[in-house]
Amino acid sequence: MFLMAVLMMAGATLSAQPPKSDPIVSHIPRQNIESSAITAVGYSKRRHILEIKFVNGATYRYLDVSPSVYRELMSAESKTRYYQTYIKGNYQSLHVRPGQVEQSGN
Repeated sequence: MFLMAVLMMAGATLSAQPPKSDPIVSHIPRQNIESSAITAVGYSKRRHILEIKFVNGATYRYLDVSPSVYRELMSAESKTRYYQTYIKGNYQSLHVRPGQVEQSGN
């Protein structure tokens, strides 16, 4: 009886711990682009997910992005300006992986 109570308490303690979040692994193909701040863009039509890789190496996933926004981004004369005006801050975003800091060759 005592052993059962201890096991039940231990189980409750273990289940009370917050779950660890897995890093986001992207399988969305990205197209390299020429831009001052963006190096590649990918889009999932089925899931309405836009992924943008920036020149610093950071990649962000934007949720519930319509296909028309993706098309407009890709056809914009300035993709960075389009991103800053119509995407940044207007969609829920997730950090896919950390940016890479350029290291000097000392």
